[in-house]
Amino acid sequence: MIRVLIAEDHPIVREGVKQLVQLSGDMRVVGEATDGERVLEALRQTPCDVLLLDLSMPGLSGLEALPRILAQAKPPAILVLSMHDEAQMAARALKLGAAGYATKASDPALLIAAIRKLAAGGRYIDPQLADRMVFEVGLGSDKPPHAQLSEREFQIFLRLVRGEGINDIGQQLAISAKTVSTHKLRLLQKLGLGSTAELVRYAIEHKLID
Repeated sequence: MIRVLIAEDHPIVREGVKQLVQLSGDMRVVGEATDGERVLEALRQTPCDVLLLDLSMPGLSGLEALPRILAQAKPPAILVLSMHDEAQMAARALKLGAAGYATKASDPALLIAAIRKLAAGGRYIDPQLADRMVFEVGLGSDKPPHAQLSEREFQIFLRLVRGEGINDIGQQLAISAKTVSTHKLRLLQKLGLGSTAELVRYAIEHKLID
């Protein structure tokens, strides 16, 4: 029996995925979490084989939680289940150690197949994203501007466009407000933008936020 833990902050989505998993016959949901901190707590208490991880949870996001999850003694295989069908987002998640990436628009049968594949030690990428990742991520000239951002800059970028303030971001990431401001200035320069409002518009256009 494949043990699955679901990390998703939207109740309707979480319940739908839970029912889908439990109807499969060879897997069961052993835990649920609604943010990154609760994921870490749940994993310490409940071993699982596959973690379905949403990237856009409040507080500690799925992207930020990934390295901390994998640093645990016996981490599960991580299948990112995101609404973002953006190749750069998928590439970052896989680079951080996720074993697979699927979107919430995936066919239910493909999602179940992906869980089975990860439980068996394999890897999985949403078929609709696979080709785009080769061209958008693999070819330098086709990379979008946010591909230039470092992991820290990308973290701060996502928090800024979610409406978090400089001081709150500093507290969450355990860095000074001055350091956050410096990163903000650099990422604005890299993206060729001049304000947080423009960052939000950019994120929406590139499907980086809900």
